[in-house]
Amino acid sequence: MKHKPYILISLLFVSSLAVMTACHSNTSSGDHNRAATLMKIDVALPVVDSIVLHRSFPGYLAADKNLDIVARVNGYLVGKYFTDGEFVRKGEKLFSIEDTQYRDQLQQAQAQLQSAIATNEYATKHYHAMKKALESDAVSQMDVIQAESALNESKAAIESAKAAVQTARTTLGYCTVYAPFEGKVAAPRVSEGDYLAGGGSPVTLTTIFNDKIVKANISIEDALYLAILDNMKNNSVDYDSIPVAFADTLPHKYFGKLSYVAPNIDQSTGSLNLKVEIDNPYGELKSGMYAMVYLPFATDPEAIMVKDASIGTDQQGKYLYTLSDSNSVVYTPIEIGEIVNDSMRIVKKGIDRDTRYVTKALLKVREGMTVDPVMSK
Repeated sequence: MKHKPYILISLLFVSSLAVMTACHSNTSSGDHNRAATLMKIDVALPVVDSIVLHRSFPGYLAADKNLDIVARVNGYLVGKYFTDGEFVRKGEKLFSIEDTQYRDQLQQAQAQLQSAIATNEYATKHYHAMKKALESDAVSQMDVIQAESALNESKAAIESAKAAVQTARTTLGYCTVYAPFEGKVAAPRVSEGDYLAGGGSPVTLTTIFNDKIVKANISIEDALYLAILDNMKNNSVDYDSIPVAFADTLPHKYFGKLSYVAPNIDQSTGSLNLKVEIDNPYGELKSGMYAMVYLPFATDPEAIMVKDASIGTDQQGKYLYTLSDSNSVVYTPIEIGEIVNDSMRIVKKGIDRDTRYVTKALLKVREGMTVDPVMSK
């Protein structure tokens, strides 16, 4: 019986160990079950990179060349030789105006020229004859002077007749209207058979556009102009690849280059006019289209960017759902900048580079909720 205390102590130790093991097992199981019930949420860290910053300016497109085609003579429109909206080459015939009276005027002017030439030939011979007769005193000096005067008048009559012929020929030329350059021709504003009173004031027939290149006209404040000058001097920003967007999404993306800076600032508005030249190889851009030009003005060497789809909007503005160190959801107001590469958005204020933010399931999370974060790349 001397060994019973030792047996009792051993039994107590084993019992305590069993209880401790059971408690530890229950605690671990509880933590595991609790973690299993937390919602898995995709999160990410912001992307930090050097980004060229832009400011948007509205403007309207204008064809590189556009010109009203006009009638400059009176007469009936007797011919139209193009399909509305089609592309025509330089020098192609577009319209013809009834030209009978102008052909008659040209013939009359040519006849007057021939008469003037004949008169000049006679006056020339007469003058030389009078000069020879003067040598033998057959005529007076006054007769010679009169012959010389008649000769000079005949020469002037020839020049006048030549000018009349040229005018008549030019006027006749106005009866046929040609394309001044290649481009697309708008639907005419007149119809065949209409009488055109173009002699007094030119009458617009149609408009031709060469829109292989279009230009967006925008206005900027003078302070931004100084920044542009500095960027050009340092070659820190590319002004040959300026993003341009439109009210409707087009099949292709477009970029322009700065082609014109006005020589003066409008004192009434304090703004400066710029033109951005855009190639239009697909013919999608039309004169008069509304455009938004994203003009580069500075570089941010450490811009913070998040996925644009992860940003929410409410009455207070823009926000992100971020995570605390304990993985609880935090409603975080932010100030945003421009969008980059179609899907990333610059965040100016509200987070830093180490802030984890929720990227998906925004409608399933709420302020203060504890989640199981899954880090995405």
